[in-house]
Amino acid sequence: MSIVLIAGGTGLVGTQLSKLLSEQGFQVRHLSRNARPDATYPAFAWDVDKGSLDPLALEGVEYIINLAGAGVADKPWTQARKLLIINSRVKSNQLLKRHILAMSQPPKAFVSSAAVGYYGDNPSDQWIGEDAPPGTGFLSESCIAWEASIRSLVETGVRIVGLRIGIVLSTKGGALPKMTQPMKFGLAPYFGSGNTWYPWIHIDDLCRMFHFALQDTDMSGFFNAVAPNPVRNRELIKKASSVFARRTISIPAPALALRAVLGELADAILTGVRASSAKIQREGFDFEHPNLEEALRSLK
Repeated sequence: MSIVLIAGGTGLVGTQLSKLLSEQGFQVRHLSRNARPDATYPAFAWDVDKGSLDPLALEGVEYIINLAGAGVADKPWTQARKLLIINSRVKSNQLLKRHILAMSQPPKAFVSSAAVGYYGDNPSDQWIGEDAPPGTGFLSESCIAWEASIRSLVETGVRIVGLRIGIVLSTKGGALPKMTQPMKFGLAPYFGSGNTWYPWIHIDDLCRMFHFALQDTDMSGFFNAVAPNPVRNRELIKKASSVFARRTISIPAPALALRAVLGELADAILTGVRASSAKIQREGFDFEHPNLEEALRSLK
């Protein structure tokens, strides 16, 4: 039974991914601030700020997945928050790298989350592949630093995969419940002009993609973790409304108003790209939920 160690295993994606990998025959371990050896997935202590990690966590580990990182849209982007967003990602990879270098038997693969925020904002209809340059603004800047820390693990000799994740569709957390909450009151607000591209992915497909990345020994580098059919923000709200609400009124949430309330954090919902899934599909990955309406209905 292969052992996989997951950092950030108790979050939205980590919880479902742990369940999937366990069902696929993996022995799943977590890294956590507090050790919990008797948990369903035994947790070993680590502290990214202090640079500490229980070396027992890595004994016999064949795969490592890093999902750790402070929530990007959870709180306003103060300078302190921006630093936390970057450091929680960069320092976690640096810490794991140091311990991998010390292992007598390094893992077979290291798979890390990344984000389509790397590309910044591109309102055109152009398909954006993994070779596209990074954008500007804090989202892109944080992703550049994040990916540099992922790329540095190449020095360990371990196969490295980074998944640039889009909007994860789940009713258990993330962006979708926040988008659909106003629909309970008959409102379906879209953001700005509503024309921002929203690259999305069903949580089941995302977890399957992480599993695929562990198993495919030829897979390395960065891949867009997005469904094949991204939509614009207004279309996503319209589809979600038809699935999760009976009657709603579509109304705009003007960009100026959003920036007045959220400040720079508004970039998290006002920027997007038409990210392409072609590279991961060429690798052999098949989506179970390629179309938005079906994906949303499967979550209902």
